Amino acid sequence: MPSATVEDYIKHIYLIAQQSESPNAPMGQVADAVNVVPGTATTMVKALSDAGLVEYASRVGVRLTVPGRKLALHVLRRHRLIEQFLVEVLGYDWSEVHDEAEQLEHVISDLLLERIDLYLGHPTEDPHGDPIPSAEGKVAPEQVQTLAQCPIDSKIFVARIIDQGSDFLNYIAASGLNPGVDLQVTSRSSSAETVQIKLERCGTRLSLGLGAASKIQVRK
Repeated sequence: MPSATVEDYIKHIYLIAQQSESPNAPMGQVADAVNVVPGTATTMVKALSDAGLVEYASRVGVRLTVPGRKLALHVLRRHRLIEQFLVEVLGYDWSEVHDEAEQLEHVISDLLLERIDLYLGHPTEDPHGDPIPSAEGKVAPEQVQTLAQCPIDSKIFVARIIDQGSDFLNYIAASGLNPGVDLQVTSRSSSAETVQIKLERCGTRLSLGLGAASKIQVRK
């Protein structure tokens, strides 16, 4: 079984590449994600390359191989099912579960993972709206945009919160923008870097910075 360090690197390489819509993850971003200096990250990535989990090229970045992607999706399946279990069964707040799942994802057995999946009824999304990979390593395609991109005045709902730091999730919860909430973008200003939205249920109007809006994914 891969070490927790190996799993963390592989998972973050996958997430960085996914968010940038590029197969290559820049090494600076990888180092930041795992909280080490770039030299340490490069040494580890070279070891992962020797193990056949990634392909690395200086000044290009790092990309997952087929075995590396399979491992990344398995780690994400563990992480996201644990998050869903903590919220749905143990009553955790969604802003608390990310850090807990970061620890537990490396230690639970595959048997326990599948028992959790069965108990929860095979959920397809975690509390933040992230897709849960299947046991076969498949992820359903997502038809999403961010609040910084979606059309003005169209009826949409919050599908996913990308930034899962506790401060940002607390801000989202306080603003009433949890996954599943219906809303409309009423205006967007590139010069002021703001997005104006209206929550459908209560009619509340909010103003978000473009940075925050880009971390909130929505669907029609």
